Amino acid sequence: MLFLLSCLLQNYYQNKLRLALIGQSLFGQEVYTNLRKQGHRVVGVFTVPDRDGKADPLAVVAEKDGTPVFKFPRWRVKGEPIPEVVEAYKAVGAELNVMPFCSQFIPMNVIDHPAHGSIIYHPSILPLHRGASAINWTLIQGDKKAGFSIFWADDGLDTGPILLQRECPVEPNDTVDSLYNRFLFPEGIKAMVESVQLIADGKAPRVPQTEEGASYEGIQKKSNSKVNLAQPAEAIHNWIRGHDKVPGAWAVIDGQVRSLKHTLAHTHTLTFTMYLMVKNLQFEDGKMISAAKYFSSGDTARVELTDDEKKIAEEIRDIWKGILSNVAAIEETTDFFKSGAASMDVVRLVEEIKQRCVGLQLQNEDVYMATTFQDFIQMFVRRLRGEDQEEEMVIDYVNVNNMTVKMPWQCFINGKFEDAENGKTANTINPADGSVICKVAYASVGDVDRAVAAAKEAFEVGPWGRMNPRDRGTLLYKLADLMEEHQEELATIESIDSGAVYTLALKTHVGMSIQTFRYFAGWCDKIQGKTIPINQARPNRNLTFTKKEPLGVCAIVIPWNYPLMMLAWKSAACLAAGNTLVLKPAQVTPLSALKFAELTVKAGIPKGVINIVPGSGGMVGQRLSDHPDIRKLGFTGSTPIGKQIMKSCALSNLKKVSLELGGKSPLIIFSDCDMDKAVRMGMSSVFFNKGENCIAAGRLFVEESIHDEYIKRVLEEIKKMKVGDPLDRSTEHGPQNHKAHMDKLVEYCEVGVKEGATLVYGGKQVDRPGFFMEPTLFTDVEDHMFIAKEESFGPIMVVSKFKDGDIDGVLNRANDTEFGLASGVFTRDINKAMYVSERLDAGTVFVNTYNKTDVASPFGGFKQSGFGKDLGEDALNEYLRTKAVTVEY
Repeated sequence: MLFLLSCLLQNYYQNKLRLALIGQSLFGQEVYTNLRKQGHRVVGVFTVPDRDGKADPLAVVAEKDGTPVFKFPRWRVKGEPIPEVVEAYKAVGAELNVMPFCSQFIPMNVIDHPAHGSIIYHPSILPLHRGASAINWTLIQGDKKAGFSIFWADDGLDTGPILLQRECPVEPNDTVDSLYNRFLFPEGIKAMVESVQLIADGKAPRVPQTEEGASYEGIQKKSNSKVNLAQPAEAIHNWIRGHDKVPGAWAVIDGQVRSLKHTLAHTHTLTFTMYLMVKNLQFEDGKMISAAKYFSSGDTARVELTDDEKKIAEEIRDIWKGILSNVAAIEETTDFFKSGAASMDVVRLVEEIKQRCVGLQLQNEDVYMATTFQDFIQMFVRRLRGEDQEEEMVIDYVNVNNMTVKMPWQCFINGKFEDAENGKTANTINPADGSVICKVAYASVGDVDRAVAAAKEAFEVGPWGRMNPRDRGTLLYKLADLMEEHQEELATIESIDSGAVYTLALKTHVGMSIQTFRYFAGWCDKIQGKTIPINQARPNRNLTFTKKEPLGVCAIVIPWNYPLMMLAWKSAACLAAGNTLVLKPAQVTPLSALKFAELTVKAGIPKGVINIVPGSGGMVGQRLSDHPDIRKLGFTGSTPIGKQIMKSCALSNLKKVSLELGGKSPLIIFSDCDMDKAVRMGMSSVFFNKGENCIAAGRLFVEESIHDEYIKRVLEEIKKMKVGDPLDRSTEHGPQNHKAHMDKLVEYCEVGVKEGATLVYGGKQVDRPGFFMEPTLFTDVEDHMFIAKEESFGPIMVVSKFKDGDIDGVLNRANDTEFGLASGVFTRDINKAMYVSERLDAGTVFVNTYNKTDVASPFGGFKQSGFGKDLGEDALNEYLRTKAVTVEY
């Protein structure tokens, strides 16, 4: 057996190559990473120069690994290779050139130099669609199959012998992005790695390309992407989706150039229908049309009006006449805007009709979509009959806690629920019994990229970025109202997914989330800049003022202890400031965030403003940290992960970061305290939310003269605690969030005992199904012990005593930690309280109370507990930037 293993290992290391990677982009980065994982040695990376101070993704990861990186702006001048560039390349000693994606022209003396030559990835089934716009032309030509080729480079344009090809069907509503993300990107990476190994093993074929069926199409630019509207609908559809984002199809409609954007049309298990492929078109005269209707083979069938509807239509004609007083008569073809109507007239028209037809759902946009009288009446009658109402999203549900609970489980991207692009799911577990609640989408890098793209579009061109701040606040108030309306459902989801006791989930997890959104909704129209007096440049005068602006697309990564509340703390401030967001819930507690997403749709939050991508931190969280289009990342979690996020954010695009990390919060109890209150609050400081509380008192310091009495009182209270089903209203202590965490807590207690601390109570898992940990009490804890220094994040009270009157001594011990999230002191002496609070090195100090957070009070830590604030006015500044403007007049 050992001999066989030795032979396998020997073979593994023998058949590996020295590689030069010539290329760029995230695709190149993934190929590089996977080749290294397979044991190949990358001796040099040749990529493009930095742009606007940002390195290409391939360069970023290679530089991290210490791989030599060369950023030549060009390889040739006037068609001739640059000698020093070629020599630098040859010096790395590559046996094979791998070109996953390369926009530069590489000289043949570089292509042919390695012993094995060069291989290139091309996103078409060669010889079809040679050239730089291969994916575009696959869709434009209406091909039924797409794919890619890996071929041996020669001196032609995509003409070299084929090494490997893969293909996939083209779906009716595929776009360049969907084809690339679904197949060409992930499978292309695998195929590049497979091709290199085939070469290393001496098994790589060289199949000459045939010229039969070969095609070459030029690069598509804006100038040649005009839509020919005199084509069949399918040809128009293919042209638009083939030009989707870059360069973008366009047409001249009524003498005006209009871009035609294609959106994906997916059908999912839990979603209800297909989505339109082309967005609305708005013209200079104010008219807006649905591009989907424009491209249809004929107009929508006109409805015949009943006698009653005809009477109402005549009443509406009178309303039009009252507004368009300059028009002699309202004909069927009378156009509302061409007759002189303005935006205020739109409001009047809508409100007069709503007053006449109580309960009718009519919006200002409906007038822009139907500008002639006959079109308006047709739209009105359909609306009156309920024919064009949007169907409600279909969402799975379960019966639990004496109610029917809807449970969204898919990624929420651009306003709709959809499967992860790779179809993967992961189980989410009920910690009360270890059973599977449901499967939840397991997002990929491609899902993150689509979510970020949706958020970016919503910020840059959607209504959110142009919305009046007060209107934005109104939407957030409406969202808070919906959360309150669904608070029992939300609390049930929190309870079964995180293990929180239902009553606590209702009051704190959900209750404070609602308060947070209402608080920040009120801030939307109160974000202000300043005017600043500066020295005048005589004889001119100057005005300088500042503006507070949103950052753009923000990423939010939240923990599993307060799934909904942590979402609210960060996203409410983010949205109030005018940003859009992509949020990753904790992998083990995704359900509250997805339920929240459902409510955002009901609240009318525009598509793309809020996106939820459940999945792993290593994939989803890392991609959010690295993504170049994200301008801010807010994270709550462990200190080690926070450090990694901060590093990735710096290396990617220097995005703004706020971190709320680990803690070991000290609570000092003096002998002159209110003993009843100190016991009650001391219990809460440790056991609140079964100890899964970022500001939990990680260590209690009790003055020596009251230590024994305090321990006796605490022990009596611990023994009274009811451990059990979190949905039982009388339960005080629910299960830990997940099994791995519970196992860690048991190990934590074992270490405490081993080091000599006195285990007074608990320390073990409760003997029942689920992940229940006994409430635990340690005394005689010395400063050097593991449990004195490390956070448990569980129901474990760690108590040390200090000498009577030794205030400075206990302060030194309390501050002897790298954490500084929270702290507390109990004493009746106000002078002592102020003295201690000034010297405790923590972001929050509680005096004669604990866990008293409020939406108006800033929350955040010092030292390795992070930086930046949640809640209060300070939180808004985490999601804003300040612009200074100086005007000379």
